[in-house]
Amino acid sequence: MGTVEAANKDANGSLLEKNPTVVFVLGGPGSGKGTQCANIVKNFGYTHLSAGDLLRAEIKSGSENGTMIQNMIKEGKIVPSEVTIKLLQKAMQESGNDKFLIDGFPRNEENRAAFEKVTGIEPAFVLFFECPEEEMERRLLSRNQGREDDNIETIRKRFKVFLESSLPVINYYDAKGKVRKIDAARPIEEVFETVKGIFGPKNEKAD
Repeated sequence: MGTVEAANKDANGSLLEKNPTVVFVLGGPGSGKGTQCANIVKNFGYTHLSAGDLLRAEIKSGSENGTMIQNMIKEGKIVPSEVTIKLLQKAMQESGNDKFLIDGFPRNEENRAAFEKVTGIEPAFVLFFECPEEEMERRLLSRNQGREDDNIETIRKRFKVFLESSLPVINYYDAKGKVRKIDAARPIEEVFETVKGIFGPKNEKAD
């Protein structure tokens, strides 16, 4: 195991030297966080990393790692935190940037603890898009008539899973004063006005 850990430390070294700013972005399905992330990237120069997209890209690449991930998902197993974190680390290194929005991760308390342990990075803050279940349902149903996983039952299940797994993460960072809650039920422009207030020059490195 020593060599793996050494390699890990090495990969971390150059990343930690940059003293990166990491912002976790959390919000249930249909909370509009993807749209807001795109706006933050455009206006504040962050790199947007989606854990789900990175896993899908790895599967598509046909690598050994990708095949392992695909098999785990097929068998209904949860992909180990370390696998997702390594993909995030690699993407952070390759981006050449030092400001990152990490979207849809950590999904649970175990993810959170593993990210800090493996990378040695604590997020500057957590952006939490709060949106009532009824509003999310309305958005998802009107947006995705064609998507079979967006029927009402599935949406409710996804929302419930999100709440149960993500709330401990939000509570953990809330206790450290690191959660920025945003009322995401409002129109996109209004939500972004609030987001801009958080990412403005004063708060950019906010603790």
